[in-house]
Amino acid sequence: MSYTLHRNVRIKRDEKEDQRSQQRIDKWIFYILITAIIFIPLLIGGHVTEVVSPLIADVDRLISGGQIDFFTFYKFIALVTLTIAAVCLFLYKLFFLNYFLPKRPILWFFTIFLVAVLLSTILSPNKSIALLGQYNRSDGGISYICYILLMFVAMHIKYPKKVIEYVLYSFYPLVIVNFILTTMNFTGHDALTYSLVKNAMTAFSPEIVIGDNSKLIGTLNHWNYMSGMFALVTVMYLSWIVIDTNKLRRLINLVAALLSFTTMLIGMSSSGFVTFVCITPLVLWIAIRSTNKKMAFISLAIFYVLALPVFHVLSVKDPKVWDESVGFFLPENPYVVELPKDTSLKEINDWHVSKFFFSTVFAADAAFTLPELPKNAWGPGTGRIYIWQKTLQLVSERPLFGYGLDTLIYNFPHYDIEAQGNLNELTIVDKPHNLYVGIVYGTGIIGLFGFLGIVFNIVWVALKKIFSYNKLSSLTIVLCVTWLAFLFQALFNDSLPGTTTPVFIIGGIIMGLIYNDKEALE
Repeated sequence: MSYTLHRNVRIKRDEKEDQRSQQRIDKWIFYILITAIIFIPLLIGGHVTEVVSPLIADVDRLISGGQIDFFTFYKFIALVTLTIAAVCLFLYKLFFLNYFLPKRPILWFFTIFLVAVLLSTILSPNKSIALLGQYNRSDGGISYICYILLMFVAMHIKYPKKVIEYVLYSFYPLVIVNFILTTMNFTGHDALTYSLVKNAMTAFSPEIVIGDNSKLIGTLNHWNYMSGMFALVTVMYLSWIVIDTNKLRRLINLVAALLSFTTMLIGMSSSGFVTFVCITPLVLWIAIRSTNKKMAFISLAIFYVLALPVFHVLSVKDPKVWDESVGFFLPENPYVVELPKDTSLKEINDWHVSKFFFSTVFAADAAFTLPELPKNAWGPGTGRIYIWQKTLQLVSERPLFGYGLDTLIYNFPHYDIEAQGNLNELTIVDKPHNLYVGIVYGTGIIGLFGFLGIVFNIVWVALKKIFSYNKLSSLTIVLCVTWLAFLFQALFNDSLPGTTTPVFIIGGIIMGLIYNDKEALE
């Protein structure tokens, strides 16, 4: 005989003890978030991945087999590990420490976006790639789920008083390490010329042999990401400089801004410089509204005075620095020395061999004519406009849930006749060069709707903070400028674990601080 006893047990909880426990959990979650900001962008190292390509091709980027990656694998592992740790702690707080999840409209957009990512991955023609991403990008569904979960968790914890200072300090290692690496590469003393660095890069994959011509440009995948990332870091520290009252810290941040600006220029990608120029008016607005306007504008003037010789020295060394920065607005490059043209020889057509023989072509009246192929060239925006057009054409075929994140390389029409005139001859498109186009391609219009809902909620808060800034405002405004700079450079760049993770955490911290302030007032 067995007995089943049903009881409703109401346990009286100690609310103060629950609050203390929640504070401890929040502290550990904050440590995890800071760890992610510091280390994920910095992690690099060789790893061999066995790739099973869905295409049969003779192009290296599209074939199956062992593929080597140095920039994203360990970032991805760290991202997943830290996300699991943060989410587990948050769930413990939610289920065991009497924490009540506030009902907020933004949570609907989180739900929509997460559902879209899951369904797009399940329905993708390339499921395994949509789940994990390409071997050298790791920006598939799992990464996006991690970005959003970290942002969500960051929105729902209490922060210490100096949280913003801690966040801004956590970017110092990224600035210093990448300034050293990019400067070494730019001056011809690449870090990979040293055996110590080579051995460190292959410590966990000793079978990898790094060639003598290999270059280490920084801890991010490509110059585009270096340029875009350090543009937002530059404006972040400039925003802090104009409102900071601590003289020593202002000096340190001035140096950090100059190092970031130098790294951005060495990146030689217009996306970073255009972002810097377009976000600068926000920095000037903050300077106008600051408590010490004189010191704010003196600090900015010092930065620009010191930045000019840096720009000049780099442009003299490589005129492409001008082309990829000021050259976006003023195409004529004063650092390029044009050689005089040799006019001693006539055009080759003047003595073409056909002039010495019959010039009549008996098949000239035939109806068939060969098509005029486009010349090898880059289209507008280094082919970005063409890539966006072709990617959106693909979206029209699967509009609801897209093709799965980070799968563009296997669906893009690489051999389209127009590609030669927009992408040069040998370019294989593996990404859309636009975060928003990448999301609508990967998750469809439903995913884009959810993502933009999250983004616009934070943008609205950020803009209100910036334009209502006064002497009683907090340092949150610095994070707001950083968030807006990221969204702007995302018009030209894609997401990656090393670039998106820190900024999505910042977005969550912005909302968390706003919510905490509202609760304190209530």
